[in-house]
Amino acid sequence: MFGHFYHEIFRKTIIAFGNIFNNIEIHHTNNSDQTISIVKVPLAYGPIQKFLARIEQDPTALKPVKLTLPRMSFEFTGLNYDASRKVSTTQSFVSGTGKKVYMPVPYNMQFELNIITKLNDDALQIVEQILPYFQPSFNLTVNLVEPINEKKDIPVILDSVSFTDDYEGDFTKRRSLVYTLRFTAKTYLFGPIPSSSTGIIKKVTLDYMSGTETKKREMRYVVTPRATKDYNDDATTTLADDIDETTKYITVGDAASISSGTRIYLDNELMYVESKNSNKLVVTRGYENSLIEGHVAGTPVNLVTVADDSLIEYGDDFGFNEETTFFQDFKEYSPSQNTDLWSWKKNLKN
Repeated sequence: MFGHFYHEIFRKTIIAFGNIFNNIEIHHTNNSDQTISIVKVPLAYGPIQKFLARIEQDPTALKPVKLTLPRMSFEFTGLNYDASRKVSTTQSFVSGTGKKVYMPVPYNMQFELNIITKLNDDALQIVEQILPYFQPSFNLTVNLVEPINEKKDIPVILDSVSFTDDYEGDFTKRRSLVYTLRFTAKTYLFGPIPSSSTGIIKKVTLDYMSGTETKKREMRYVVTPRATKDYNDDATTTLADDIDETTKYITVGDAASISSGTRIYLDNELMYVESKNSNKLVVTRGYENSLIEGHVAGTPVNLVTVADDSLIEYGDDFGFNEETTFFQDFKEYSPSQNTDLWSWKKNLKN
């Protein structure tokens, strides 16, 4: 009865929703009202319970500090059919590409956005940057089905705002201020379309309303998995001399298989090879935020290649991770060691 098709509509809607909140900053000032620091609030995909648990414990035993605040997380929490937007099941329309397509099915997606801070003023700054845009809805224009270039306006409605102050227990316990904002996104689902393509999301287009002016920004994700450790234990060569945490020039037994621009893995540390001369390598230590440590002569030196990339075990956070470092437009950014190990490139066109 059913043939396979996948337009990635839920995925695109989740990513479009997350991108509303991916550029929020907190400004700290001194007694003279001069800005002394600007903090870009990290945005992650995941349940609030995970991040609250990390505030109270260190899950890796490698991090020198606990989870830092402030930060935000969001999660897709529910889905239901919207009968109020229902149209005839046999009604069709002609898309912009000339294909005849049946009308989409309306569904509401529920989201929860959590704002976690230590200081009340930080929480108020974040909330105040969000609430004015929802009166009570904020429209996203998303290209839901690329083969027919079908773009739909998806209203995102702010349903409720709640607040909790977690300050129980002994005096040494950390304080957690949590604002919870619940939203409903009114999206549409399309059935099978001839010559529909599949694969990971390629493009999400958002329209931002500012007064009477519409500013359009296109956001494109190019996703390539990249390993930050050796998975296949290839033992390419061995370390010839002891090195400490400050050494940037290392000697290996045989560097024939190692070239500039490659990555090598010793114990738990990833290094980037900047250049080589015979068996001597100039390296970047602690690459991809790996742990810098001393190594003794005879330690196996493993190459990290595309063969290791294919062995990565990962979860799906839809491109939002609390430890992602964001840079300015048209620059690359990479998640750190303890994330899902993706290498991202973000291109923005204002």
